[in-house]
Amino acid sequence: MNPLEELALLLRPAAGGLYLVSTGRDAQLALQRKLYGASTDAEVEVRFWAALAGIKDARAFVLGIPSDVGAGFRRGANLGPQAIRTRWLEEVPDWPERSSKLGVVDVGDVFVVPQLLHDDMLGSAQIEATRAALYPNVPLGLRQTLPVSPLSIAERALDLIFLLNPLIAPIVIGGDHSTAWPVASALSRARKERWGIVQPDAHTDLLEERLGIKYCFATWSWHANERLGRDGRLVQVGTRASRRDQQHWESTLGVRQFWANECRRDPEAVLDALVAHLKERRVASVYFSNDIDGTDSDYADATGTPEPGGLEPDFVVTLIRRLGAEIGMLGGDVMEVAPPLRDKPDSTERTVGLAVRYLRETMGAVLKTPV
Repeated sequence: MNPLEELALLLRPAAGGLYLVSTGRDAQLALQRKLYGASTDAEVEVRFWAALAGIKDARAFVLGIPSDVGAGFRRGANLGPQAIRTRWLEEVPDWPERSSKLGVVDVGDVFVVPQLLHDDMLGSAQIEATRAALYPNVPLGLRQTLPVSPLSIAERALDLIFLLNPLIAPIVIGGDHSTAWPVASALSRARKERWGIVQPDAHTDLLEERLGIKYCFATWSWHANERLGRDGRLVQVGTRASRRDQQHWESTLGVRQFWANECRRDPEAVLDALVAHLKERRVASVYFSNDIDGTDSDYADATGTPEPGGLEPDFVVTLIRRLGAEIGMLGGDVMEVAPPLRDKPDSTERTVGLAVRYLRETMGAVLKTPV
């Protein structure tokens, strides 16, 4: 089986990563037709295969990971990718044509079994049972090599994409923040330059494990930081909800943090210091992993853990633009957008709209052209 054939097993057409058989299915199919410029479901499949085939020549790809299994007590981020793509098309109706001209392919969604998270945390019996359900027509010997959990599927898919095109830029739509882990892990193998991560987030996500769980929304940064070597190339911005202070995290794990109160007090000085820090660490490019709760909850509260006192949207946009212009951006994401969590009548519309703004700015910084 070649890489494209395996990708077609692991992924589904955009917006198809959620397993729906009745409620919500019509909306899912309608969005797929719009995203792929197709008039029938059969044509969606043809365009999906064409998008996969276009990976080798593309500049960037969009991947949805609609999983919230790694989240905390408020869920709903599994609906983030579909809501964000829907809003994007509302703002840019000709996006399928424009994306083609920009060299961007939408490779679809990781298919998510909503009770699973990572294969490392499953017993062999469950893995084999889910393999049989996901890949019924695949020969047994080959089936036994395939992942079944969303984080494991995402990591394998990303490895295949980077095998086809090592320099292609990932634009990822989560999902809870655990879905950034497979991106960081795959990039650590694919990229040879000295790269770093900039992470707007209210929280540190720097636990080695949480209640015995190795990979989740609270641990992904710890594992990513280990891959980077604890050498200051993980930079966190907007931190404000932590049981430990800044000195603890910076002294024990070698991260660099700019807490929210500092960013609000003197945003220009923080931006200057952040860029200078990355240059001092000889970082050639960054992956921008943008937890929506890094932004103040007045602007983004449709999320699992909204926090007041956070970053202003214009600050985040300026940060994206400066990173793209002065360091270089190899990809990015938006995480933790949870459309069902409507604390206020307009929570969903505000939060999803801001997520689209952030993603368009991130893609623009990667491609060095307005999107």
